[in-house]
Amino acid sequence: MFKRPYFQTLTKRLKEPKKFIQVITGPRQVGKTTLVHQVLKEIQTPSMYISADGVINIGPEWIEQQWNNARLKLKTSNFSELIFVIDEVQKIPDWSEMVKANWDSDMLNGLEIKLVLLGSSRLLIQKGLTESLAGRFEVIYTGHWNFEEMNQAFGITEEQFVWFGGYPGAAGLINDELRWNDYIINSLIETTISRDILLMENINKPALLRNLFELGCSYSGQILSFTKILGQLQDAGNTTTLSHYLHLLDSAGLLSGLQKFTKVKITKRSSSPKFQVQNTAFYSALSDYQFSDVVGNAEIWGRHVESAIGAHLFSAARANNLELSYWREGNFEVDFILQYKNKVVGIEVKIGSAKFTKGMQRFSSHFKPHKMYLISNEGLNWKGILKINPVDLF
Repeated sequence: MFKRPYFQTLTKRLKEPKKFIQVITGPRQVGKTTLVHQVLKEIQTPSMYISADGVINIGPEWIEQQWNNARLKLKTSNFSELIFVIDEVQKIPDWSEMVKANWDSDMLNGLEIKLVLLGSSRLLIQKGLTESLAGRFEVIYTGHWNFEEMNQAFGITEEQFVWFGGYPGAAGLINDELRWNDYIINSLIETTISRDILLMENINKPALLRNLFELGCSYSGQILSFTKILGQLQDAGNTTTLSHYLHLLDSAGLLSGLQKFTKVKITKRSSSPKFQVQNTAFYSALSDYQFSDVVGNAEIWGRHVESAIGAHLFSAARANNLELSYWREGNFEVDFILQYKNKVVGIEVKIGSAKFTKGMQRFSSHFKPHKMYLISNEGLNWKGILKINPVDLF
């Protein structure tokens, strides 16, 4: 069975003496649960796996009940430690306080129960960690599958990856596009919105949330001010509501709004967002085209390629604590800006042209970036960058 790079990270950490709670977060259906079961099989330490998904009327006391079962299992085994896994932990009210109480109790009593928490809502997981579990955890962010993973596991080509994206569960459906489309919309998009957002947050305008997501997918790779977004949507409320909803879509692994690169943080936060799907499957599933229609249409295909590159950069940026943004000044623009500490890298995507653009020239003169890259049909092409770890661009 194919193992993602996170397999080695989690295996190494769980073999170490008990120090930190391991928190695995990321979008739905990217293999978080599979990853944990692969690691448990590899380590062969006694373990106990539970999931809050589907448990009716669940409360924080459920964690303590299950934790006591884990303690009993450890006591009756011939081992000195046990790995305790709680899946979909964010669905349990006040989960972080209960985890803290039991974790601290085990530390005080010398019980070697190594805890692994899994959650598909990054926003709710992070809230619980920072409020109650400061200094007690490490996070492994498992992003959407990149091209190399999809290619190695399923033989997906670069063109197929641009259109069908990086969902392992959908890989076997790409030869039946209507079935694939239904899976992406109903099993992934709708499930994520209805179970990870609407049930977790007080959303006053759920129709607006969905409309914003659909609009953002159709404009992936394009910059829209919140004022223009308001004009595109009915019953849109205000810009504060839209900004909050976009933040929720981002935390759920669906859609992000890249901010404009600037040296002034306040300006960056108030800039017009550049929509970026986190997986191109969303862009394709909600479009009016099929793969065979688009791959031969240079203009439409170019937009999908740019979105695929953006999704690739975004996932790597989130996993490696990089900042991803765009830059624009008047008519001058650079598609993507990667930033790590004091190093800045500019990336311009021109599928048909190999010329250094005026936007790249202006950006270079203003900010003196560490490196500039032109993605074109010559030199470093779009297929090549999908195979590169963006960290190596520095």
